[in-house]
Amino acid sequence: MNEEPQAKGVSGAAEAALHYLRPGTLQLSALPPLALYVHLPWCLKKCPYCDFNSHENRGELPEQRYLDALCADLESSLPLVWGRRVQTVFIGGGTPSLFSPAGIDRLLADIRARLPLEPDAEITLEANPGTFERERFKAFRAAGVTRLSIGVQSFDDAALKRIGRVHDAAQARAAVEEAAASFDTWNLDLMYALPGQDLAALARDLDTALAFRPPHLSVYHLTLEPNTFFATHPPVLPDDDTASDMLDLITERTSQAGLQRYEVSAFARPGHRCAHNLNYWAFGDYLGIGAGAHGKLSFPHRVLRQVRWREPAAYMQQALAGTPVSNQNEVARRDLPFEFMLGALRLREGFHLTGFAERTGLPLSAVLPALQQAAQKGLLELTGDRVVPSARGFDFLSDLQAMFLQDKPPG
Repeated sequence: MNEEPQAKGVSGAAEAALHYLRPGTLQLSALPPLALYVHLPWCLKKCPYCDFNSHENRGELPEQRYLDALCADLESSLPLVWGRRVQTVFIGGGTPSLFSPAGIDRLLADIRARLPLEPDAEITLEANPGTFERERFKAFRAAGVTRLSIGVQSFDDAALKRIGRVHDAAQARAAVEEAAASFDTWNLDLMYALPGQDLAALARDLDTALAFRPPHLSVYHLTLEPNTFFATHPPVLPDDDTASDMLDLITERTSQAGLQRYEVSAFARPGHRCAHNLNYWAFGDYLGIGAGAHGKLSFPHRVLRQVRWREPAAYMQQALAGTPVSNQNEVARRDLPFEFMLGALRLREGFHLTGFAERTGLPLSAVLPALQQAAQKGLLELTGDRVVPSARGFDFLSDLQAMFLQDKPPG
């Protein structure tokens, strides 16, 4: 990895910005939209399937110190994004709804004081029913949050217990009702292929979820990720054929309910797609602040990846000292096609070839052979300037994305 020196506060970041503006091998005709991701790493209990950078809160939450660290992190990062407007803000975790509404209000005020946000910027907060209190969601809305994402996962008490969630079905329903009363747009998260789940159980979960008429529904296949409790203590999960039947049921039922599948795991009513995630999938830029946060920033001749210090205590110490970034590297030219396709091919509507050139700074010749091969295999449809994954490509997305991996040179 071509690792760059760690940032050294505001002056160091300014020097880094000049460094990244130097000539290079890429040629980006314009910088992509910029988003901000804020990571709040604490949760009530670590879920056994979770491989995110989340930490069980044991004792008093260091809310004010962490907010101070986020503010310092943002200030030290400003030279890298001078003059760019922020389209969306996403506050993820962990369980961000553990933070008080006053804390979220302060966070958003700190952000607005330092970054130019679009007047209609989408501001999303992740919330879990286990942290739900009546009127709390309204307070988040009053603080400036425009979109709530609720991690329900299931409305079945037994299923929730098997996957280690801290809330029950009654709390889940109450949280969804409060979200619907407090927000014009909100997202409900479900999981499927859970331990012990069959088609009938999934149908009941869908019945309950769709009865709330969610503007947006995200439905994720439970997978066993490395470095999780489930990886070393794997539960018995539905087989692949059953999981496939479950996905067919999900796509059928969501379509009947008026939700359009616009991404592999995302379904939305018109006007309610998640703008922040769309920017990710379209290879847009995002500044990531907070413990373990990742970021991607473009410059005229290169694309930069950043990672913040992972452990909350270390992050707070380093951010307050002006050095929030633990490592950063320039994305290698040969890796850009695969990184672009990881997101773009998740979208039902695909992407424009001109978008690939604009976002990567590479000529179309870098991906044309792989595109043609994928089309011959029936995984893609090429229509003029547009590239769209076929139904088969959606079903075998990992295989399709892997076609854009380029062998690294020897040595």
